[in-house]
Amino acid sequence: MRFHYAEAMTSPDYYIPLAKAAEKNGYAGFLIPDSLIYPEHSDTEYSYNSDGSRDFLENKPFIESFVLAAAMGAATQNLELTTNVVKLPVRPPLYSAKLASSIAALTHNRFNFGVGLSVWPEDYEVMGVSYERRGKRFDECIEIVKGLCAGGYFEYHGEFYDIPSVKLTPAPSKPLPILIGGHSDKAFQRAARHDGFLVAGGGIDVVRPMAQAIQGYRKQFGTADKPFRIFAPFMPDMTPETFSEMNELGITDYVIGFRDPYVVEEDSEPLEQKLDNLARFSDAVIGKF
Repeated sequence: MRFHYAEAMTSPDYYIPLAKAAEKNGYAGFLIPDSLIYPEHSDTEYSYNSDGSRDFLENKPFIESFVLAAAMGAATQNLELTTNVVKLPVRPPLYSAKLASSIAALTHNRFNFGVGLSVWPEDYEVMGVSYERRGKRFDECIEIVKGLCAGGYFEYHGEFYDIPSVKLTPAPSKPLPILIGGHSDKAFQRAARHDGFLVAGGGIDVVRPMAQAIQGYRKQFGTADKPFRIFAPFMPDMTPETFSEMNELGITDYVIGFRDPYVVEEDSEPLEQKLDNLARFSDAVIGKF
């Protein structure tokens, strides 16, 4: 059982000390948030909180995911770094592949590339990418990233991208794990075809149908025998029975955060308190597994 620390929208100065402390306290990894812009005007509702409001993002700092992963990787030795999640279709896939392969190479395969669809049409607009058929674009982006990060020459000829035979150097020495985020059936299918799934939030009643759907698709697609990881939130009220069921559902990794990321107020928790939270959870929970 692996535990990963999730921290987002906090002071940029905190991330490196927190990554070092997470590693020191026995956490397997650190989840890295992703956000591009905050438009001044938008009617879009957010999909993952209770009221659909996006106000919680106002004035919240987001370091570019690839930059933060590289910085954390340089400051640690064993900590896994997982993006949660990079909005892949709004970015040029070849350049995303270059960034991902570089981080994986620098960190000796400690980088898990969590990817998803942006819920914000504005992300697509400002990046000059059509919001229409974004799912098909996303699938092509994933194939390009996987192909280029595999090493050797790779070419791709699809609906949205046409890439001649090229290769990236360095490439990861192991296949780059592609983890999918999202709560739609399409997201479950994509996850089943790739290497893992990131649950955005919720307890066992939320996780259960998602994991069951994914495992069903893995059987359907013939991928059930491949290594696969599901990252789910750790809930403080989990019982031994809940852990047993989560294990049967295929949950391999637990994500722990110590504050509500959807509050409108800016993060005022001191670094010392965050470090203490990390240590206390390690002593109380991680040390028992």
